[in-house]
Amino acid sequence: MDCDRTASLSLRPVRRPVSPDLAPPDSGEQARTDAGVGGRAPTHDLREIFNAILYVNRTGIAWRYLPHDFPPHATVYGYFAAWSKEGIFTDLNYQLTGVVRDHHGRTTTPTASIMDSQSVKNSTNVPLSTQGTDAGKRIIGRKRGILTDTLDLLLAVIVTAASASDNTVGMDLLDQANTTYPTLTKAWVDAGFKNRVVEHGAHLAVDVEIVTKDPQAEGLSVVKRRWVVERTIGWLMHHRRLVRDYETRPDNSASMITLAMIDNLAKRLTAETTPTWRGD
Repeated sequence: MDCDRTASLSLRPVRRPVSPDLAPPDSGEQARTDAGVGGRAPTHDLREIFNAILYVNRTGIAWRYLPHDFPPHATVYGYFAAWSKEGIFTDLNYQLTGVVRDHHGRTTTPTASIMDSQSVKNSTNVPLSTQGTDAGKRIIGRKRGILTDTLDLLLAVIVTAASASDNTVGMDLLDQANTTYPTLTKAWVDAGFKNRVVEHGAHLAVDVEIVTKDPQAEGLSVVKRRWVVERTIGWLMHHRRLVRDYETRPDNSASMITLAMIDNLAKRLTAETTPTWRGD
């Protein structure tokens, strides 16, 4: 039976690369594989599984609608859920962030950051217990807290019900960032974050500065410092899975945000474009 399975895998047509794919391994580098249950023959290439997860993240399709030349959707989702729970995506984002900062001549760990929040609608599969209403923005769904460095790289992310206050989100972000980046000493925030966040930052030795819009400015205007994190949110929204919240679990939702940044970081480092299905 194992021989038959190996033969069927070898006859499987080679999948053509699509835009979210990771760059192919260097010549001679062998991709890791899943050894399967009970030490059986390898079944699925982990690179292909990761590419399938990126495909869902970038295109916004449901897991079960993954093209058939990817590994089975149940397998792909199983790995996504496991890697999310184990913090694999968070660790990978941390490593890539350090590399990108080094390429820009910065220290691998930042000292300054910018914080913002975004409320988005959710899909019907999201449990009522993890969603709420953002009265100010009139949105029923979830709230994303984002903290970036001055190069717009993701340092911390949290997903809550949209009814959560910016203060709660801000304090949780500072706690998370302080654990991961103890070098952090500065954070710029908008007026939605109140004195509680400033006081909490002081407790963590982080100077939280509230940046307000110029009262003389009319219409849409760029706000000093804050535009960096707003640009990051704009980039993240290019990933259609993030246009609204489709994840049943808030931690998986945070992982989807982290994955979008991982994709962005990988593209920055490789400067490669991958052929689409119309690549011929």
